[in-house]
Amino acid sequence: MNDTDIEIENQKQYIEKVKKINKEKNLTYTILTMGCQLNENDSEKISGMIEQMGYTKTNEPKQADLNILNTCCVRENAEERLFGKLGELKNIKEEKGTIIAIGGCMMQEKHITNKIKESYPFVDIIFGTHTLHKLPENLYKAIEQKRKQEDIIDIDGKVYEGLPIKRESNLKASVTIMNGCNNFCSYCIVPYVRGRERSREPRKIIEEVQDLAKKGYKEITLLGQNVNSYLRVEKEKNIKFEEYQGINSFATLLKAINKIEGIERIRFISPHPKDFTDDVIQAICECDKVCKLVHLPLQAGSTKVLKEMNRKYTKEQYLSLVKKMKEKIPNLTLSTDIIVGFPGETEEDFEETLDVVKKVGYEQVYMFIYSRRVGTPGDKMENQIPENIKHQRFERLKQLVENKIYENNQKYIGTTQTILVEGKSKNNDKTLTGRTDSNKVVIFEGNDDLIGKIISLEIVSEHMWYLKGEIKHGRIFTNDAKIS
Repeated sequence: MNDTDIEIENQKQYIEKVKKINKEKNLTYTILTMGCQLNENDSEKISGMIEQMGYTKTNEPKQADLNILNTCCVRENAEERLFGKLGELKNIKEEKGTIIAIGGCMMQEKHITNKIKESYPFVDIIFGTHTLHKLPENLYKAIEQKRKQEDIIDIDGKVYEGLPIKRESNLKASVTIMNGCNNFCSYCIVPYVRGRERSREPRKIIEEVQDLAKKGYKEITLLGQNVNSYLRVEKEKNIKFEEYQGINSFATLLKAINKIEGIERIRFISPHPKDFTDDVIQAICECDKVCKLVHLPLQAGSTKVLKEMNRKYTKEQYLSLVKKMKEKIPNLTLSTDIIVGFPGETEEDFEETLDVVKKVGYEQVYMFIYSRRVGTPGDKMENQIPENIKHQRFERLKQLVENKIYENNQKYIGTTQTILVEGKSKNNDKTLTGRTDSNKVVIFEGNDDLIGKIISLEIVSEHMWYLKGEIKHGRIFTNDAKIS
């Protein structure tokens, strides 16, 4: 066994120790996840470990014997949310004695952990992004030794395989293919808290997806800060890896997963435009299970601002890539991320962003007002944009995006769309909901036995953030049968 295997076995022993302590106590836990899908995937691993230690999940922090916060540090308001939650948990701690554990990206920021230790001394466990796997050990010590545990390392963490995982869904699952980021965009704290890029071994990824397929999962999302650089660092630095099933790049990984029986849909986030190579474009085109919605983060439409952001592409290069992808991939749709109000952004720069939105015609746009993050180059830039201008520009972008979404939605009406039926609608339990290949939410009336199936519906109307579908002529085509 290698070092990581030994460490996981060691943590499994701590899981058994805590399980023995908790025997017949009927203890409960909560977990609050802040941030991206990588954080959500981490929370599933945390839940997997915690439940093996004898805890049952609850949604009520006041009732829980263990409260866990999995933090994000991308946005400034995440700090406000964390400290607000800690204020709430202080009273629960005093009344019930609940154990409080905080992990995630924010714990890799020294000024945050210092504030927690000074202002919130009742917190029992602090763990970082590189020590998540040691939560069983830290929990055991907090229970047995009644001592606060701080387990954070600043060096790049290793890839630990074999952690228990408790999936939130039984139809869709996320699979991390790599950790960390090497890009150092000047607005982003992620490389400092997640470390450098490390790719998982191809065999481990394939085995995880095969196991998900056997359990009935239909859709997987491949996760990474920069998925299309999968295995790049390993090849550049001659770090040994097994070329399992011929996998030596992101393109070959997509092709291998596409062959796995039972998996019907493959999505991935997030790629970086500068690394979007021709072989990946070809793989998306050729692989029938890979969804033709591609998330292609723009961040800004101005070449000047992109340079200040350290994005390493120009407006023209981005638009050229979009043109190439649209030519090569039939039925391609695109989503993106845009930051408004980056330091030095002029009115002309902002107009360049609006121009790209008009030209590309995104299916979805995730919009953010620039937020200063301590420790990033952007935070030290002197030409910060006033808050009122940021918000004015955000509202203009929002209006344009919504107009474009309305235009795009019209194209769906009268078409037949394939959707994965995910379950009952949250707002109306008499209707079912699912998503198209392009990730559009569709609401329709149907029997519960359609849940978990991939079916075809006719789109009859649009409602900005969702479409309405109908089963026509009393018949519906599914991925495995024809249902009357």
